[in-house]
Amino acid sequence: MNFSVVLPAKNEAATVAVVAAAIKEQFPEAEIIVVNDGSTDETGLLAKSAGAIVINHPYSKGNGASIKAGARAATGNVIVFMDADGQHDPKDISSLLALIDEGYDLVVGARQSGSQASVGRGLANGLYNKLATYMTGHKVEDLTSGFRAVRAEKFKEFLYLLPNGFSYPTTSTMAFFRAGYSVKYVPIHAAQREGKSHIKPLKDGMRFLLIIFKVATLYSPLKLFTPAAAFFFLLGLGWYGYTFTIMSRFTNMSALLLTSGFMLFMMGLISEQITALMYKER
Repeated sequence: MNFSVVLPAKNEAATVAVVAAAIKEQFPEAEIIVVNDGSTDETGLLAKSAGAIVINHPYSKGNGASIKAGARAATGNVIVFMDADGQHDPKDISSLLALIDEGYDLVVGARQSGSQASVGRGLANGLYNKLATYMTGHKVEDLTSGFRAVRAEKFKEFLYLLPNGFSYPTTSTMAFFRAGYSVKYVPIHAAQREGKSHIKPLKDGMRFLLIIFKVATLYSPLKLFTPAAAFFFLLGLGWYGYTFTIMSRFTNMSALLLTSGFMLFMMGLISEQITALMYKER
C-alpha cells in the first residue's frame, strides 16, 4: 500500500525525531511528512534529520491548518495522521491500514479508558461521543482522536470544511458519516504526551462547547433544532393552558414561546437544506 504519514508538530523537539524514526523503522517505504507549525525550537531540524519531509509554517496556524498542509503535500493514496508528541504508537499503524485494505474509507484509533489526558478531557470526549452517536445513528467510539488512516482522495474532498484549530477530527469524522463513507474504529492505548499540551482548558472551554453544536449542525441540523422547537412549542401550549384556565387570556408570553418554537423549526429546515447542498456531489 502506498501511504503517507502526516505529523503536525509545534514545539515537539523532544519527541518528533523519535516518532519519525520509529515510523521509518516500522515502515521504510512510508512517506513521512512533518508540518512544523511555527515552532520556536528545533522541531523542523530534528524532523528533517530523522528522514522526514518538513513543511515549515512561518507562524503558528493551528493543528487543523497543519493537517490540511500535510494532506495537500502527501502523495500516498492513503494518509495516516498521528501526533508528534509520542502519544501514538507507530506499531498501531498496521491495524489501521489493514482495515483500509478491507475496504473502509476512514479508520480511527479509539483511545481506551486510561488513555485520556485528564478526567475533564475524558468527560468532555464522552459527551462528544454520545452526541455524535445520536446524530449519526452509528456507534462513535472516539470523535476527537487524532490518530487515523483515511483514503487520501476522499479526505481531500472535505479540506474546505476543516477548521484551522483543534477540531479537525470531529469535522472530518462527521463529514465521512454524512457522505455515506465507511468508518471503522480500532481500540488503541495512547501514552501520556511528552511536554506541555497546547490546549488550554479555560480558554478553549467555549470553543469546545461550540464544537458540540457544530457537530450537530454539520451532520443533521433537524436532529438538534426539532427537540428545541418542540420544547418551546409545548412550553407555550402549557403556559397558554395555564393562563386560559386562570385568567381566560392568551398572553404575550404564550405567543412568544409558540413563535420561538415555530422559528426554531424553520431554522432547522433551512439549515438542513444548506447541509444537503454541502454534500450534493457525495
